[in-house]
Amino acid sequence: QVQLVESGGGLVEPGGSLRLSCVLSSTVFSFGLFAMGWYRQAPGKQRELVATITTTKVTNYVDSVKSRFTISRDNAKKSVYLQMNSLKREDTAVYYCNALRIGTSTPYWGQGTQVTVSS
Repeated sequence: QVQLVESGGGLVEPGGSLRLSCVLSSTVFSFGLFAMGWYRQAPGKQRELVATITTTKVTNYVDSVKSRFTISRDNAKKSVYLQMNSLKREDTAVYYCNALRIGTSTPYWGQGTQVTVSS
C-alpha cells in the first residue's frame, strides 16, 4: 500500500553537501497523514534517528546534526528531504526514509541510500 524510494546519496568530501530525497507512493493514503523521518546506520553501529518532521512541519534532530542538517517536506510532491551541509566523515552511513501514518504503530521504510563522506 505504501512505497518509499530514496535518492540523492553518494560520495562527498568532508565539508561538502548532499540533499536526500524520499518519495512516498500510495494509492490509498494521503502523504499528509504521515509523520516522516530520516534514520541512518553506519557499519557496526545501531540505527539512529537523524531527523523527523510532523504533519504540521515541526522538526526535530539528533544533536550531532543540529545546525548542519535540515529536514523538510513538500506535501504536493509527496516528498521529504534531508539537506546535509558541512558533512563529516562520521556522517557516513546508509540513510533510510521512514513514514508513520497517524493512528498506526508500524512504520514504512525505504530501501536506503548510501552516503559516504571521504576525501
